[in-house]
Amino acid sequence: MTSPFQTIGLIAKKSVPEVVAVLRTLHRYFAQRNMAVFAEQETAELLDIKAEAINWSGFSQHCDLAVVIGGDGTLLAAARALGNTKTPLLGVHMGRLGFLADITPDVMIKQLNEVMEGRYLSEERTLLKSTVVRHGESIQESHALNDIVIHKWASSRMVELETFIDGAFVSTERSDGLIVATPTGSTAYALSGGGPIVHPSLNAIVLVPICPHTLSHRPIVVSGDSKIELVITDTNLTSVKLSCDGQSTLEVMNGDKILLEKSEQRIHLIHPEQHNHFHTLRTKLGWGTTPHR
Repeated sequence: MTSPFQTIGLIAKKSVPEVVAVLRTLHRYFAQRNMAVFAEQETAELLDIKAEAINWSGFSQHCDLAVVIGGDGTLLAAARALGNTKTPLLGVHMGRLGFLADITPDVMIKQLNEVMEGRYLSEERTLLKSTVVRHGESIQESHALNDIVIHKWASSRMVELETFIDGAFVSTERSDGLIVATPTGSTAYALSGGGPIVHPSLNAIVLVPICPHTLSHRPIVVSGDSKIELVITDTNLTSVKLSCDGQSTLEVMNGDKILLEKSEQRIHLIHPEQHNHFHTLRTKLGWGTTPHR
């Protein structure tokens, strides 16, 4: 049977020593099947066997599948880098929770065999786009698969934000910050902040205040097509930052407007055939293990 994937790109978390052995196993696995194997430039440095190094833009040109070895953080970074391509991502879990990367090294070969035979699940995940506007001009545009967070920095003082949704004023809020999450990100920082778990198939955006001063400020869920505007008020005396997926940050100033909306970019995730979202939740969050019926 001809595999639906013929050219493979490898992406690995460089700082985890255990990744190297898995990376080499994967390279050997694909090479033995006469598949073309490429590696992201830093990943290629981990291999002592030949793999052609490519930059992020090269994935869309050369690879019809990207295999990511690491935790969810590694997959998040890859998702942002490949968000403007149609290259699907398959995650090999080497981290802690692993909501996104769901193939484990102990069953990796068995599940890869299934995927290479065309027995897998594919799903599309939405990204968020943020645009920071200062003095009427856009100064930065960013994308996030999990969440975009506005938060205080190196200070005990709270942040004051004005929130507008689809042009309607919602609230003025004083808190440690605000998490704006996709359904994918609802099981990440937003969950720790008391937000709801949102099924990834839903068209929704979650807003979760971080330690709000007024306890009646609660998490809300709005349409994924909503246009959200956050204004950093002129009353702030502390440093405020904007973070995307907890990995890229920008310091924002009083008077800045942060425009948030669903990105045109999409991520395509490949899962083993037996993947089930509720099984993942049950396993990772320690819910009851067996039904009584």
